[in-house]
Amino acid sequence: MDHNESNLTLGVIVGNREFFPDEQAVEGGRRIIRILEEEGFEVVTPFNEETGEGTAEDREDSKKYSELFKEKRDEIDAVLVTLPNFGDEKSLAEIFKLSELDVPVMVHAFPDETGKMDRAHRRDSFCGKLSVCNNLNQYGIPFTNTREHVEDPDSGIFREDLTFLGRISRTVNRLKKARLGVIGVRPNPFQTVRYSEKILEEQGISVENISLIEIIERSRRIDEEEPIFQEQLDQLKNQFALGNIPHEAVLKTAKLFGTVLEWAGTNDLDAISLQCWPAMEKYYEIAPCGAMSMLTEKLLPSACESDVMGSLSMYALQLASGNPPALIDINNNYGDCSDKFVAFHCSNFPKSFFGEEKCELGYHEMQEVYGACSGRVAPGPATFLRISTNDREGGVRTYVAEGEFTDDELETFGGYGVVKIEYLPSLLEHIVNEGFEHHTAVIRGHVADILEEAFDRYLGWEVYRHNP
Repeated sequence: MDHNESNLTLGVIVGNREFFPDEQAVEGGRRIIRILEEEGFEVVTPFNEETGEGTAEDREDSKKYSELFKEKRDEIDAVLVTLPNFGDEKSLAEIFKLSELDVPVMVHAFPDETGKMDRAHRRDSFCGKLSVCNNLNQYGIPFTNTREHVEDPDSGIFREDLTFLGRISRTVNRLKKARLGVIGVRPNPFQTVRYSEKILEEQGISVENISLIEIIERSRRIDEEEPIFQEQLDQLKNQFALGNIPHEAVLKTAKLFGTVLEWAGTNDLDAISLQCWPAMEKYYEIAPCGAMSMLTEKLLPSACESDVMGSLSMYALQLASGNPPALIDINNNYGDCSDKFVAFHCSNFPKSFFGEEKCELGYHEMQEVYGACSGRVAPGPATFLRISTNDREGGVRTYVAEGEFTDDELETFGGYGVVKIEYLPSLLEHIVNEGFEHHTAVIRGHVADILEEAFDRYLGWEVYRHNP
């Protein structure tokens, strides 16, 4: 369960081609490495900044690159191919064939300057990129293109593309080995959250189970005098407005938070789902929403109603954005506004969803116990995602949409907000016709481009991008 935003490591391939001045490749390689280091990336490459040796232009160079990449396989998160001139397309493609790296790739090319089109300065990278990408396609190597066909490495758009590559690589690489925790069984009526654990395992995603009663008993055994419990209790008090909630419910919420956090850490879990009703309320006498809110805010996404695929959807959003996600019901129409709906849950939203306002930890009006978070989601951009196993045909399918939480007038209970998505009826029609669940994960901010690229290009998942 590593949630640190540590520096990502890029394998860097500096392309070169005979008949072009070596100085172009050397100068270009030096510029690229400088910029990567300025942006906080670690770099793995045989290219030597001091001597200028180590560009890739023949079979021997391909071997040198592939040997280094094999040695550093466990460290490399993504590969950047850069073309300071036309580049040797075969040598570049051979590096991937020989190294057998399976990470996201970005192909970048330097622009020519119209005032420097003489023999000593013309790069032809514009054309070379076409040949390199053609060869990568022949070899079956998936790659991500830069937004502009050629980009100055010192430009803002290239630095944004590096951030894009970093987020894609984090999303892809961590989803491939995600570990999901499941506490208890789904509420019996909730067949909507059924899924195929075997399909997930085929994707490299593992599921760890524990009984709800085991978690409850561990929570009950926590010593309230232990310093770690007192720290967790202080975290709870700082996160919520407590109002008139009984002190016993506060203590139980903090204990549940600490128990699940310890279990998740022991088992290296990336996200969890929990049977939040009705047994929790009957045998532990609180709603677990507050504890789940705290877990998600600490970047351990926590989905209610044992929605395993909901927790995976939350985790994917977190990877793409670096921010805490939430799980909502697509719950109500908003008057006659066809492009708006009311998002609701009881709720377990993380505190960051409420902006500057603290949510209230109080009474769960539906379950009639204490422990639920109440408040309105602050206005702002949002991305909505659902990942599901395709149990009839095998594989994984998804939908992703961008929209916003609005400040439209609404008074209700629980955690809630008004959502606007352009052409919402067509999205709802897709959800209904394809049998997607009533839960959707959401993140504050827009990250659909990252998710679509990660799912479709690198993971091979079916993606419906709601992009009116």
